[in-house]
Amino acid sequence: MALDAIKVLLVEDDPVFRNIVASFLRSRGASVTEAGDGEIALAQFFSESFDILLSDLTMPNMTGLELLHELAQAGAYIPAIVMSGNQHMSIVSDALRLGASDYLVKPISDLYQIEHAINESLRHVTREDGNLAQDLDELSYQELNEHLALLERNANAARSVQQQLFSASTVNYQQANFEFSLFTGNDVSPYFIDSERVGCQHLVMYMAHFYPEDNKAAFASVLLRNFVHQSVQQLQKQGVELEPCKMLGFINQRLVHSGMGFYTDMILVVYEFSSRTTRIAQAGSGLRCFLRQDEDFTPLMLPATIQLGLLEWDDCQGHVRILEKGEKICVLSQNRTHKDFISRNLFSGVEYRPELPAGGYFQLSPEN
Repeated sequence: MALDAIKVLLVEDDPVFRNIVASFLRSRGASVTEAGDGEIALAQFFSESFDILLSDLTMPNMTGLELLHELAQAGAYIPAIVMSGNQHMSIVSDALRLGASDYLVKPISDLYQIEHAINESLRHVTREDGNLAQDLDELSYQELNEHLALLERNANAARSVQQQLFSASTVNYQQANFEFSLFTGNDVSPYFIDSERVGCQHLVMYMAHFYPEDNKAAFASVLLRNFVHQSVQQLQKQGVELEPCKMLGFINQRLVHSGMGFYTDMILVVYEFSSRTTRIAQAGSGLRCFLRQDEDFTPLMLPATIQLGLLEWDDCQGHVRILEKGEKICVLSQNRTHKDFISRNLFSGVEYRPELPAGGYFQLSPEN
């Protein structure tokens, strides 16, 4: 399929490679505007309209990631394909989290890969206008599948990928603190914990337990992080509340249709700073959620669904409560040792502790 009349914003700091790609795209019928860095591209983006963004990630002045971030902050949506010789999966994850629809690894010897990626990205956009539900089922995973094969073979690479995704053990979000510990005796943890501030009003956090418990968990962590962010973006586009059950439904749909062969228990929490409203939903039954006040832990009976990634299911039923002064939310794996540790406020981030059961916990502590 040619690229007739498609308007491409090409961002690449290497003038030789930029000229090669631009010439190829023009030969395929595209209209190409060139930029040497993210700052120039940002100015061009707001001065005219484009169908797709094709950007390098590593550039002076403003990187490709910074460009995607600026566009996201401005609420400007455009299909984006990123290119880079940097194969760190954390970079891939960040690009996807910021809205990129595909990732191409340099050097790109076959320029028709770029044409294919453009057509795939635009095909999803076209289908989104007509049938959003179908579009949510598909992404181009060509490059990610290559990474998955690498991670399955190479434990050191898998460990490095997952380690780069974890935050510090304590993150201060000004109006609330997020703290966690995660213990593993293997190269890759089958558990994953993450948090993300959404705008000025919300904090999203979650814990997941992946199956099978092997090196695929590193790749699963990347995908899950991306799908959580995409679920937030989707609900924001619809102008509706960040509802954990809807988010889990979105994530489940993506995992089922990804064909990656893993599934997960998960508890997802959305906290609203101003009202202290906390919304919680669960998939599977392998994790526990507690309301904590001082040393008292009250279990929250969350309606369970089957694990994410097994088969399609309707929206689940969640739990909503307004946290009173001194109340905290804790999510734990089902082990007495972990509950003892969190009761003693031991938050150490990710630790290699083969003598301990795998798993961990996180705690949300609103400011009083």
